[in-house]
Amino acid sequence: MIKKWICEFVGTMLLVIFGCGTAVAINTCFTNVLGLALPFTVLVIALAFGLVLTAIVYTMGKISGAHVNPAVSIACCIDGRISVIECIEYVVLQILGGIAGAAVLMLIFGSATNLGANGYDTLSAIQTYAPTIKVTAQIAFLVETILTFIFVLVVLATTKKENPCAGLAIGLTLTLVHIFGIVFTGTSVNPARSIGPAILTGGEAVNQLWVFILAPIVGAILAALFYKFVLSETTTKRVVAAEVEEVEETKPRRTTKKSK
Repeated sequence: MIKKWICEFVGTMLLVIFGCGTAVAINTCFTNVLGLALPFTVLVIALAFGLVLTAIVYTMGKISGAHVNPAVSIACCIDGRISVIECIEYVVLQILGGIAGAAVLMLIFGSATNLGANGYDTLSAIQTYAPTIKVTAQIAFLVETILTFIFVLVVLATTKKENPCAGLAIGLTLTLVHIFGIVFTGTSVNPARSIGPAILTGGEAVNQLWVFILAPIVGAILAALFYKFVLSETTTKRVVAAEVEEVEETKPRRTTKKSK
């Protein structure tokens, strides 16, 4: 179990370092110096998150499952893949890993003013480029719920059985949700990824943190229920069995004549 704890801690820390670190570097260094366009910066940050998660899944997945995300752990618990106790242990280590990752970034960049914290309203990137679009708390909650739903759904569907392509699918999906969500909220879909940078950044990032904790959890629960009752093979087999039984009942029963 200790190996699983270490993997979840280190994996989440690396996710924050490379994902959020790329966002900080792009926004504070390259954008100011080179004047890079928003689509380019979004794509680079999205790829950073997707690539580092792919690497984590393939290197640590066989030990802990490489959840590195409380939303994923909660969904796996609902689906019966891990126990409630294991889920709690995973979440605690993931949060600590996220804080450690943010602390490393603070040391590297020498400041805690920008550590890739998520945000909406005035903290939303889209406010700078499209002031008429208001990303309220409700909009941010909806966006994060939808993004987490599709991300966790892919995780559940691709990891039920041994699948050599699971890491690639998961990494690409994280890239996808970042491409859409960065301009709105910075894209969380992961409470541990949000908690570390927000706590060390402080200020408004902490005040808005509740959205990036609750929304991913809601999205994960919805994804787990959708997978369990719609996509799960067990559910499919039950539906097929019920349909076959119904067909059998509608067939006319043959009567055998008794010999005299």
